[in-house]
Amino acid sequence: MVRAFLSKLTAPVRGLHQAAYLLALLTLASQILALARDRIFAHTFGAGEVLDMYYAAFKIPDLVFAIVASLVSAYVLIPRISGMDTKAARKLLSETSSFLIIAGGIVCILLAVFAPLYLFLLFPTFAHSVNAPSFVMLVRILLLQPILLGLSGILGSVTQIKRRFVLFALSPVLYNLGIILGTVFLYPKFGILGIGAGVVIGAIAHLSLNIPIAINAGLMPRPTIPSVKTILSVVRSSVPRSLALGMGTVTTLGLLSLSSRLGAGSVSVFTLAGNLEAVPLSLIGAAYATAAFPVLAEQHGKGEKDAFQSTIGAAARQIILWSSVILVLTVVLRAQIVRVVLGSGAFDWNATRLTAAILGIMVLSLMAQGIILLAARAFYAAHRSWNPLLVQLADCGISVASAWGLVRLGQDVPMVRYFIESLFRVSDVPGAQILFVACGFTIGQLIMGLVALITLRTVAPGTASKLIRPILESFGAALLGGTAAYGALALMGNIAPLTKLYYVVAEGAVAGMVGLAVACAVLSLLQNQEMREVWSALAKLRNLRPLKPYAPISNDQTNP
Repeated sequence: MVRAFLSKLTAPVRGLHQAAYLLALLTLASQILALARDRIFAHTFGAGEVLDMYYAAFKIPDLVFAIVASLVSAYVLIPRISGMDTKAARKLLSETSSFLIIAGGIVCILLAVFAPLYLFLLFPTFAHSVNAPSFVMLVRILLLQPILLGLSGILGSVTQIKRRFVLFALSPVLYNLGIILGTVFLYPKFGILGIGAGVVIGAIAHLSLNIPIAINAGLMPRPTIPSVKTILSVVRSSVPRSLALGMGTVTTLGLLSLSSRLGAGSVSVFTLAGNLEAVPLSLIGAAYATAAFPVLAEQHGKGEKDAFQSTIGAAARQIILWSSVILVLTVVLRAQIVRVVLGSGAFDWNATRLTAAILGIMVLSLMAQGIILLAARAFYAAHRSWNPLLVQLADCGISVASAWGLVRLGQDVPMVRYFIESLFRVSDVPGAQILFVACGFTIGQLIMGLVALITLRTVAPGTASKLIRPILESFGAALLGGTAAYGALALMGNIAPLTKLYYVVAEGAVAGMVGLAVACAVLSLLQNQEMREVWSALAKLRNLRPLKPYAPISNDQTNP
């Protein structure tokens, strides 16, 4: 029984839809743990200074990871080691791992030494806090994370090539478990630094899960002196992607820096709402983009243009389908979602209302974010790495400038501020200016999603025009489903008082299921092509069995 379970766990997965849904299922487990982590944070700290500092501190190692670790990430390594013989692939992995440790280590040491200088420039309101020393030390501890996750990404390239998507998707689960354990067991003794230790423990677990696959494949890296020629060849092609990731992190850092100036708790509610919005993005956009990337890389390498375009179109249609439905249902059920996930302990009702309003704004860009992720993978597979960078550069400028401009507009024109706050029913909640930062974020994502879709014609001509039907059908079904969900909410609100958590859970679950059922029924009546693909892929997942890995490494004698 154990052997059969392990066989299922490590079995390669073929087929875009099967891989995407499997990734989505396992990503859901990781996201559930992430939500449990956020609930523990919200319950323990509330929307206040301590949680603001934790989320702000996290963005510094995120920036290091984006700029340094991503130079040698799976996305640049997968196209290179696919088809390589084992010896050459291991040499490449060894040199890139050594480069990461050396270069990343130097950067992290410098950032740790000069932490007080740049941290209080970005977040000046934290400089006078009694928790300022802990804030600086937390950043220094978290700077271990990008090195560990970077090494995990390098080994994860082997895991993905072997199409062990189960193990690949389990790594974030262990990562979040480490953070939760640090919060529950280490925080009471060491304070906020205990949470930082939990992050490091989770990153080690993330790395450890990829090690057995690398060893089994004979591709475990060895310490070595990296060749300048080899590293330059890798870095040259990955610089655009690293800069693109870096700009994405800079965008978030800029929005958080602006949020920190709007009062205590603003960083917390903005980040918590973003984490909630990241759940459907991970389950839809990220899952399909991840599943499609190795397929697109091989199809482009073989010159299969029609298959390349077909894969992009199939993934884009599914992203549009599910993003439409989840977007509308989330807007309708946002208050129930936030109250169930975060509304306990020190997280008071005002914080709940603000987070729900921000979630309702941010989720409007769900489809755009999914298209951006897919377009980026398509460009990387086609060796057009500068396109995503240009998109991210524009997104950074538009998002931060829009957020700053809207905040100033709200301050200078009270009627505008009152309109936005009243629209989301938070006009009586202190700190509601944070809604303007969320609006800036959404404006940037919507514009860049459209730009990414348009620019796809350079690698997949005609893709955008073929998405008009899926968009109309999906949004039409989603709006009808959302209307049904809203009606169910209104009906149940008159039946039972929402003073208990289980009433809120029941109301949200029933309304969500009603809305989803109506949307699916409408799509079925329309004989929607994407819905038929969903049922077909789910049926195939039940018969999942070990198969030959996709794009195997040459001369690999290991058993898949």
